[in-house]
Amino acid sequence: MAASNANGLDMAHSAMMAAPDDDAARMRYYARLADGMLYLMLEQETEDGAVQPVVVTLEDAQVVLAYDTEERLAATTDAPVPYAELPGRVIAAQLAGQNVALGVNLGVGEAEFLVSPEALIWLSQTLNTRPANISARPVAFEAPQGLPASLVQALEAKLARAGGLAQAALLAAVRYEDGRRSHMLAYIGAVPGAEAALTRAASEALIFSGVEAGEMDVTFLAADLPVVDRMARVAQHFDLPEPVAAPPTSPAAPGMDPSKPPKLR
Repeated sequence: MAASNANGLDMAHSAMMAAPDDDAARMRYYARLADGMLYLMLEQETEDGAVQPVVVTLEDAQVVLAYDTEERLAATTDAPVPYAELPGRVIAAQLAGQNVALGVNLGVGEAEFLVSPEALIWLSQTLNTRPANISARPVAFEAPQGLPASLVQALEAKLARAGGLAQAALLAAVRYEDGRRSHMLAYIGAVPGAEAALTRAASEALIFSGVEAGEMDVTFLAADLPVVDRMARVAQHFDLPEPVAAPPTSPAAPGMDPSKPPKLR
């Protein structure tokens, strides 16, 4: 898992650095950073869930250090160092507003990047965006029209990490009873309780695709509803992978228990 995340982040970093004026490339990097796991270097072993990151000063900026693999973390020091394995989105949320930067892979010579305090605030706020609820009756479906490749790629990446939460997803152009037109992503056979996570995945795919003023509706449908057949005839189909079997039980890394979120201090 760590190697996969590193490869994906490396590719996103290379694309971003090769095209500094490409907003879509920059958004893809931040999306990968938020979704991946990072190894946060700590001052000491955690106590009572409190996480105290190492903070260094670089050009008058206070910087917290994180790495996308254990190997890269280990390469920066000659001695074992305590760390917390946390999702990038959790680290961004905890650091936002503390006037510190996040140094990703600093000192390893590969995929090095400094996320500024302002960028951490933006990323945290972006990840907290909540979609609005609407009530509308669809009357017609058509094949998706004019969707940028960046949105389809972002959806594929998000849904690839949603294995086991739904059977599939369908994306189609939709016309509603009141005349409004949009695009609809329908999750088919979603697991009860997974609606919020799947809605968030779709929302973030839209946001991080770089589409200006983009809009996409999300709904949840049982697999045996007649509307699913109607939609499937014209929709783009996304298969959600089967969930990966859980590894043998081992002590959880700091911050991995959702009932005990980490506290950065």
